[in-house]
This record gives sequence, structure tokens and C-alpha cells, in this order.
Amino acid sequence: MTELEQHIDTWLQHMTWRRDFARWRERRINQENYQDERLAMLERVTGPLTGLRLLDLGAGMGGFAVAAALRGADVTVCEYNPAYCEIIALRAARHNRTLPIFNAAGEALPFPDAGFDTVVSWDVIEHVRSPERMLEEIARVLRPGGHVLLTAINRRAWVDPHYHIKGVNWLPRPWAEAIIARRGRSKNGAMFRDMQRLSEMHYFHYGAFVALARRYGFSTRDLREEELREGRLHSPRPSRRAIRSALRAIGLETLAYRTQRRWYVGMFELALTKVMPDQ
Repeated sequence: MTELEQHIDTWLQHMTWRRDFARWRERRINQENYQDERLAMLERVTGPLTGLRLLDLGAGMGGFAVAAALRGADVTVCEYNPAYCEIIALRAARHNRTLPIFNAAGEALPFPDAGFDTVVSWDVIEHVRSPERMLEEIARVLRPGGHVLLTAINRRAWVDPHYHIKGVNWLPRPWAEAIIARRGRSKNGAMFRDMQRLSEMHYFHYGAFVALARRYGFSTRDLREEELREGRLHSPRPSRRAIRSALRAIGLETLAYRTQRRWYVGMFELALTKVMPDQ
């Protein structure tokens, strides 16, 4: 077992209940090899990555940061968990790369104003103490006209993205957490120390998040809706493709998507653009 695997395994033991644990573990260990979809998403927003001044905020175990660096981006990493910072350095080293890695919180970024062209923040904003302060800091370090790509969890997600249980987000939080504990899926005993319980995390209604982003000078695009309109949104199941085709034929595909986004989908994948001063 490599040093990188040893470091990663320490952080996976609380998820052994997953049916796909072996496959999930392999994807964590080789995370940089599974970033094609998000790299393509980034390129559609920013254009070619070569020379792009990119901040990976809340980089986790570093898979996307390393993949973006290998694609030519000028990547800076910011990660709150110091153990993850070590994992990111090891991951980069196996590709003979050294990335600037900062151990800091998203609410207090150690960077100058307008220093980045783009910020990515995958699976992060639900875990910070203050989403408002994080967005304010992102706006500060991003150049005017720059982009943010991030994910946000739907408050009405039918299958919770963290606990993989149906319906818990439609219940009062104390009831939901009791079900999570009963199913043996709480993170009690995990090495994580804060902002991991369902009641601590920040989930959003779509419209509320758009309004929050606007408060800090951002316009918002739903990247999945754009893919839908451009005919690039892939459905792995033939039955879903047939339903979408039928809805498209009668002009209801976008309405159906927005209804699903409001009441069902687990995660929003968004691009924010920092509005230019004269706009």
C-alpha cells in the first residue's frame, strides 16, 4: 500500500456501509483520473485552461486540483483540513507536480484582491460556518468578470447526497438525524469534527441561493439546465431518455427540469459570474 493510500484510507472508514465502498475507495485514491466531466464543465465556462489562474477552494483530497494542473491551469489550492493538504501534496507528487497549498477556511482567504480568474468549490459550501462570508471572500479574490463554479445541495433533495437516505430532507432535522443514526450512517466516530451533521450543514432552495449570490455581486447560471437546452444532458437510463424526448416534443422539457430542480434533485451545479462594476 502506498503512502497516499494509507493517508486516504484513514478518512474513509466511516463510509464502509456504502454498497459500492470498494469502487468508491478506488475512485478516491485515483481521484484525478475521474475529473473529465467537471473539467469539461469548467472549459465550457472559461475556455481553455492553459494559464488560467484557478483557485480550488475546499479542494478535499485534491483530485480536481491535480487534474486541472495537468490540463495546464495555474492552480492554487485552499483546504481547511490539514490532513487533506498532505494528501493533496502526495497526489501532486506522484505526477511530479508541486502545487501551492494553503490551509485556510473559505471565510478568510489568504489571498489578495482580484488575484484569480476562476474559483471552483465542489461540495464545500454546505460545510462552512458562513456561506455568506465565503461568497463575500470569493467575490473579493476574483477578478471582475471572473467565474465561480460550485455545487450547492438542494434543501428538498429526495436522496440526501451525504447520507444516501430517501426522504430525510423532507423531515424536521431532529427526526432526520434520528433516522440517520438508526440506519448507522451518522459520522459519529469519524475523524471529521465539525459541520458534518445534517443539522449543521447548509442546504438551499434554488431561488434562495440565486438571491444570495446576487447579494455579493454574482449572476447565476444552472449548468445542467444549459446542458439540457443544448441537448448535451446525458441520461444513462433509456426510460429517462424516452421521457425527456416526449417532454421535449410537447415543449415541456425545461418546465419538467425546473420542477425536478425545485422538488427532487440532490445538487445544483452552478456557474456564478462576478458582475463588472459598470453593469
